[in-house]
Amino acid sequence: MNTPPLSEDAVQQVTRQVLQRHAGQAGSLLPVLHDIQHAVGFIPASAVSIVATALQLSRADVHGVISFYPHFRQAPAAPVVLEVCRAEACQAMGGDHLAAHAQQQLGCGFHATSPDGKVTLEPVYCLGLCAQSPAVMINGQPHARVTPDRLDQLLAQGA
Repeated sequence: MNTPPLSEDAVQQVTRQVLQRHAGQAGSLLPVLHDIQHAVGFIPASAVSIVATALQLSRADVHGVISFYPHFRQAPAAPVVLEVCRAEACQAMGGDHLAAHAQQQLGCGFHATSPDGKVTLEPVYCLGLCAQSPAVMINGQPHARVTPDRLDQLLAQGA
């Protein structure tokens, strides 16, 4: 999932290209931030001032949106991104236990990266696998009926 980090010049170029695509659109801050994160993998601090200036917002306004929505990253994710479903159906089928197991095994909470830098742990609210819960997604690949043992196997395989 990770790509090599972009140079500062490349980040600025990507940010300007994204802003060009959304030029003239009212309320474009969220689409702009999503596009930057999609292209770069996170929203670098250097992009914030460019976005703020282009959209006539303060840097604090842009940063406030980034920090409010847990989907936005302010640092690169680890090579493996594990998303554990936290929706009700998964909770009812052992999702809370699975989430606690993931946090214990990785040594980090949600919205964080394991101390070894290998796995970023994120909550997700419904993967559409409710009938096969609990579910996780690893680097965009969904997995259903996941037990703690199965999760350990998937992570050991570098899924």
